Amino acid sequence: MLSLRQDQMDDMHALTRGVFVDRMVEHLNQFFPKHCAALGVSGVREAIDYGIERASAYGIVGERDVCLYIDLMFGFGKDFDTDPELPWAASVLNDERIAGAKQRINILHETAVREASQAGGG
Repeated sequence: MLSLRQDQMDDMHALTRGVFVDRMVEHLNQFFPKHCAALGVSGVREAIDYGIERASAYGIVGERDVCLYIDLMFGFGKDFDTDPELPWAASVLNDERIAGAKQRINILHETAVREASQAGGG
């Protein structure tokens, strides 16, 4: 039976996270080029790390789900989840009736799209 020490598990987690961060840098540069240019490479990486931690606080840990969370962060602001001007975000993220991270992020994304559309007049 294969057995891994904790330091080996930590190394694997760091490698996986590093690959995810690299992919997110590319993704964000494609979809949010102005934001990325303003932040610079290190700023984008710091924002991604911050987004990973914030998403995790809500139980959102899957790569696709964290990607959506970070997209929302770039679209609505770093602290959109606690912004009093965006009460819908905290409402969805803290709604205990929503079972599971996938459902939570999907509802959050749908709500964000609807809110952005209404704010834009369309």
